Amino acid sequence: MNFTHWLYTLAPQPELLLAIIFTVALIESLAIVGIVVPGVVLLSAAASIAGHNDTSLPLMLAAGTLGAFAGDNLSFWLGRKQRSRIPHWWPLKQHPEWLNRGNEFFQRYGILSVIIGRFVGPVRPFIPMIAGMLSMPSKRFAVVNFISALAWAPVYLLPGYLLGRSWEELMELPAGAERWLLTLSLSLLALALLFSWIRYQLSGDGRVHRWLENRMTRSPALAKGWNLLCSPAPANEFPLASLSLLLTSLIALTGWTTWVLMHNGPLPMDEQIHSLANLLQRSWLVGTSETLAEIGDAMGISVLMAPWLLWLLYAKRFAALLHIAGALILVAVSNTVFKDLAGRARPDTPDYLTGSMSYPSAHTSTIVVVVGLTAAFAAQVMPQRYRGYAYWIGIIVCMPMALSRLVIGVHWASDLIGGALLGLVVCAVTRISYQHFQRPDRDMPPWVWLCLASLILETARVVFFSPV
Repeated sequence: MNFTHWLYTLAPQPELLLAIIFTVALIESLAIVGIVVPGVVLLSAAASIAGHNDTSLPLMLAAGTLGAFAGDNLSFWLGRKQRSRIPHWWPLKQHPEWLNRGNEFFQRYGILSVIIGRFVGPVRPFIPMIAGMLSMPSKRFAVVNFISALAWAPVYLLPGYLLGRSWEELMELPAGAERWLLTLSLSLLALALLFSWIRYQLSGDGRVHRWLENRMTRSPALAKGWNLLCSPAPANEFPLASLSLLLTSLIALTGWTTWVLMHNGPLPMDEQIHSLANLLQRSWLVGTSETLAEIGDAMGISVLMAPWLLWLLYAKRFAALLHIAGALILVAVSNTVFKDLAGRARPDTPDYLTGSMSYPSAHTSTIVVVVGLTAAFAAQVMPQRYRGYAYWIGIIVCMPMALSRLVIGVHWASDLIGGALLGLVVCAVTRISYQHFQRPDRDMPPWVWLCLASLILETARVVFFSPV
């Protein structure tokens, strides 16, 4: 028996485990205390044990959601009742910048900060308390807080839960799967670190951006082209990051598609990863993947985006409306062209996908466009130091959608990579085109109500309009 198996034998009863998850989520969300308690590590460990012991997934998510909801409400109440004393408490008395940082964040984003702040480490423990100190209406805070807790719980608990459910199977991997898993894991880690560093360097405050701007503005001809692509004043941002993303994604997509077309059938890694996906299948995992498939198909994306497109039309944000609608049309047409070009058969073809080819994954490319553009539009109104969080949340949202295609067996792993690259190309083209039209000073959209409308419509789509 190895150390991990020994730890699993010490697991408490399901009722006690749910109580532990509730308590840790509460403490993790509690003002000030959440800074010193390693809540993320404890939650991941508890969720892993819950998955290994087949604890009910809905009950586990409910425990995490209610714990986070209760912790933030306690913080809100504390801010409301002790607003004059809080700045003199330890450790805020020694670190007043923590409270100032959270206050700036709340003042800038208002009610939206309650949702975003839950995922932003530096300000997470302070936003609810500051909302109380600034006398935010209690009912409004409770509603927004509950919505944010619903989104927070799966992000923090599902990875550990899935690991626990799959631990036994991971001990008996198919031949060759270890090599591909290690290669993909290291590649994703390297790309993540590279993305974080390059994204900052290519932003307005980065050294690469400043160096290139100095060189370009020295020549009148080059300066004219530089200014033509810059966003309007006062930002005057050149889309260097988007241009770099377009170049690298286009080169990678061309090379990857060429490699796929050179093989008559799946790549070697496709077959081994497909075997691994078959090994890890469970009814709950297949059911979740099928639900994600419904969310990411044409009808699912349509109802998901409908409230946002209608609001853009109502608010006369015609440039944003045309760019988002154009991106969705472009990715749909591109998928059709690529699928006809590749003519690649799926690993498994259910009746509702008869006649549809495999490469690239339309679900993956479309969700990358939707989530990627959402993250980009959100990041443009955020301070520079917080913009990375919008993109990281976007990556976390996209990954389950892509991986679900492997679980239900309708795509090869290389299809997902091609779909992601295609989605990034469309995102980059859209952002470059929209750069000249963005206006950071415009009123923020009603994020909460639009998210709620999308959630209701998407739920109705999944429940009442499932594919036969």
